[in-house]
Amino acid sequence: MMRRITSKILEYTQQMRRLSIGFLSSLLLVLGSGFVAASQGNETPTEVINKAEAVLWGKTLQADFDMAIATPAWSRNLSLQISMDRPGKSFLRVTAPAKDEGISSLRLGSEMWNYIPAIERTIKIPPSLMLQPWLGSDFTNDDLVKESSIVDDYTHRAVEEPKADGSGAYVIEALPKPNAAVVWGKILYTVRGDFVPLKQEFFDERGSLVRTLSYSEIKKLNGHLMPTRWEMRPNDKPGKSTTITVKTAVYDHPIEGALFSLRALTKKD
Repeated sequence: MMRRITSKILEYTQQMRRLSIGFLSSLLLVLGSGFVAASQGNETPTEVINKAEAVLWGKTLQADFDMAIATPAWSRNLSLQISMDRPGKSFLRVTAPAKDEGISSLRLGSEMWNYIPAIERTIKIPPSLMLQPWLGSDFTNDDLVKESSIVDDYTHRAVEEPKADGSGAYVIEALPKPNAAVVWGKILYTVRGDFVPLKQEFFDERGSLVRTLSYSEIKKLNGHLMPTRWEMRPNDKPGKSTTITVKTAVYDHPIEGALFSLRALTKKD
């Protein structure tokens, strides 16, 4: 009799142990899933793009870039200084090589000027030329001074989102607003779950891919996690590309207002 009772007690204890282990495992899975979901947040597609743009540009940015332009026939390398006070002010200056030193670009609101020291002339860039290549690169005037805004000039829809386990990425489709002065018929923006940009694909109004901007070599610069290599490749020009390497970057520090002026364009350091 005692043996049967002891046996029943042992069997009951083992069942409770298995149930406890199963319950704890399930609880850990639920808590783990909840943690991933919380880390992703409930951002709208527009918020995802806004955060990705903030990773690249911050509220303000002061940075040194190297730009390498490569074609099957020739190559060119430039060093640049860029200052940006979003959303309305941008200033960019070439610091090397010597023959291009001092070439500068300024944007104030919807207006842009280029200064060419070789002819000592400041040229206002009309809106029709904002999408022209900047100094022969695959980046346009608009790309470098950010006159148009993927946040404000487009509507946004999530095509893909990160999975519950944290894998995958956001893919946001950006379509131009009816009266927006933009050229792209669609932009696909791929963004990691922590809002670090991975890729932008630019399509014309007929839906054909025109160019791809890829982001890589993600590092911390002054505590700011960001991609430090930006490569633009036109879809119709095999072997041609322009790569920006971010050398230094300071984010969200005040910038002296006098920098964003026509006088600063012609000022020699």
